[in-house]
Amino acid sequence: MQGADPAAAMKGPEGEGKTEPLPAAGQSGVRSGGGRGSGSKGWQYSDHMENIYGYLMKYTNLVTGWQYRFFVLNNDAGLLEYFVNEQSRHLKPRGTLQLAGAVISPSDEDSHTFTVNAASGEQYKLRATDAKERQHWVSRLQICTQHHTEAIGKNNPPLKSRSFSLASQGSANSPGVQRRPSQNAVSFFSVGHHRLPAGKRVPIMQPDHLVDVREMMSQAEGQQRDLIRSIECLPVSGHLTSLDQDLLMLKATSMATMNCLNDCFHILQLQHASQQKGSLPAGTTISWLEPKISLANHFKNGAAQNFPAEINKPASVREEQSIAEPCQLTREPEEINPDEELEDICDDKEDDLGAVEEQRSVILHLLSQLKLGMDLTRVVLPTFILEKRSLLEMYADFMSHPDLFIAITNGTTPEERMIRFVEYYLTSFHEGRKGAIAKKPYNPIIGETFHCSWRMPKSDVAADASSNFPAHSPSEQVNLSKDVEGQAELDYYTVKFVAEQVSHHPPVSGFYAECVERKMCVNAHVWTKSKFLGMSIGVTMVGEGILSLLEHGEEYTFSLPCAYARSILTVPWVELGGKVSINCAKTGYSASINFHTKPFYGGKLHRVTGEVKQNATNTVVCRVQGEWNSVLEFTYSNGETKYVDLTKLTVTRKRVRPLEKQGPFESRRLWQHVTESLRDGDIDKATEHKRALEERQRNEERLRAETETPWCTKYFLKDGDGWVYHKPLWKTVSAAQTQQTDTN
Repeated sequence: MQGADPAAAMKGPEGEGKTEPLPAAGQSGVRSGGGRGSGSKGWQYSDHMENIYGYLMKYTNLVTGWQYRFFVLNNDAGLLEYFVNEQSRHLKPRGTLQLAGAVISPSDEDSHTFTVNAASGEQYKLRATDAKERQHWVSRLQICTQHHTEAIGKNNPPLKSRSFSLASQGSANSPGVQRRPSQNAVSFFSVGHHRLPAGKRVPIMQPDHLVDVREMMSQAEGQQRDLIRSIECLPVSGHLTSLDQDLLMLKATSMATMNCLNDCFHILQLQHASQQKGSLPAGTTISWLEPKISLANHFKNGAAQNFPAEINKPASVREEQSIAEPCQLTREPEEINPDEELEDICDDKEDDLGAVEEQRSVILHLLSQLKLGMDLTRVVLPTFILEKRSLLEMYADFMSHPDLFIAITNGTTPEERMIRFVEYYLTSFHEGRKGAIAKKPYNPIIGETFHCSWRMPKSDVAADASSNFPAHSPSEQVNLSKDVEGQAELDYYTVKFVAEQVSHHPPVSGFYAECVERKMCVNAHVWTKSKFLGMSIGVTMVGEGILSLLEHGEEYTFSLPCAYARSILTVPWVELGGKVSINCAKTGYSASINFHTKPFYGGKLHRVTGEVKQNATNTVVCRVQGEWNSVLEFTYSNGETKYVDLTKLTVTRKRVRPLEKQGPFESRRLWQHVTESLRDGDIDKATEHKRALEERQRNEERLRAETETPWCTKYFLKDGDGWVYHKPLWKTVSAAQTQQTDTN
């Protein structure tokens, strides 16, 4: 055996920024930070896919017996790989099993052993440290196996149907009884190449038929939801309860049946797409067909009616459901003229959710489908918790203090500029998060964009009342008096902002802001990962941003804190948590900021602490403490103290183009009907519009997959693991300087 106790080194999910060791045998089965509860149930009931790795014992042969090997479960590739030890993990695997079609079998002989039988016939016989660890591995392997096995069925539909004759060739037990193709099968089943008489032939599947099937599926799904709702509304005691064994079986069976029907319908769509692919003439436009009649009315009480009925959906919903025309999907960047933008008069003040007694049944139904640590990226959350803005607009609202943003570059020393950036960073969350309102913005549709700008009078920035430092040095005052790019000098600065949803799975947003006059810009990409944590929901903001001060040749790299929705069953509230950092490699200054979550007993809400350091000397030049949505206290190295009351800071209204001038994929126009319904308090109508948008996104995604058409972004380009604006200011300034040098 290799190593003293390698089983203790088993690790949790990859890709979450850090991994923590699981306890060794004999210790508690709780993994900190992993999202599972304590005890055996925590291992058994988590059904989200995750990459895990660690030591297991593998039966090699009769001579050497059981040996410790380092195993890696790769969910993306559907592979179980093993290495001699963890140190050789970067080398080629010692062995690999394809999990698609595999069978995972726990042993009945003991509580430690299990086998993995691949479809190829290869088998791994493995042994875990204890029963809890075995259950964890078996659960993860079974989830991965099921996922990739289903993917095979969906992406590789079966070939033509085959017919078999079960006619007896003797007694039931005689060797002559065998399952073999029947010569007369076509006469029984009318398949294959058998030609039916004219007028009785089965027509080829037409698109209209798939539309009808889809409508029938929607009807069945609605009835299944009503069935489950009726079961869950039953009392918990009495003659017939919601926990009745037969009703629970009916509930599970109906759900499994709908899942199976959805898979079959998807296969039919793929088959139809493969038949149509390549046979369309040039210039043909593909569009999703809408049903001619409402099957909800066509099939009343189980009987077909003989009269058509108009679709009851409003025109706006039908427009949202229809797949965008090719002209709407043009991904050429559009230059937005700030002069077309008007000061935003939309004042959607968000009321807190308060007690959620009326929606308790909705929340309980949602929670019944969730598991601890489950990824909520693909979970549809109820409409009543939505803010009246998109996530992309929320990122724009982080820029609601453009005077503080512009003032960063006015600092005369690297220390001043770092402190100013920290001040701006901490004051941005109050307006960006709308205080601590327990609501969430709309999940952006892929390709959705948001544009806006701010105009800040230069006199307001020059006054710089929010900082202890002078606004401009004499040399800067001279530079500011010059014309900008040959234009007449204006009495205000303009900060432009653009955001785009560049990916749907995973959900990644890119946003960019710039002030050309002050030669500064910020580029960021954020992947929102949400997880169910029992009585709360956690959202991790994966990604980073870079602030570029071109006048000083400095770049400030920063990250964003996590957000948590607490007490989701009683009176929900939101808090920020986690440690973030701000670094400037050129100057050697860095900042470390802690957003403290409230402890279970005592403690303050929304508390934040931080400090700014000079890395070379490890000297703290500024400390900050307070609440991120209330009052912040800054203490400087010279002993001075400054208080910033965020509730009294002036919020500069952003400037947005009117709806009629916005493109079809701009946030406010895209979510227009949802927002109007929420303003009117019509949750059902808002849900209908929201569902139509989500359905259109799924249809477009399915169409791209079937036609193998990649998604093309509009404003952001992939750069390694991140996304960069296609025309950042540093490129523009560099090109202008090069051109000026060539001219001289």
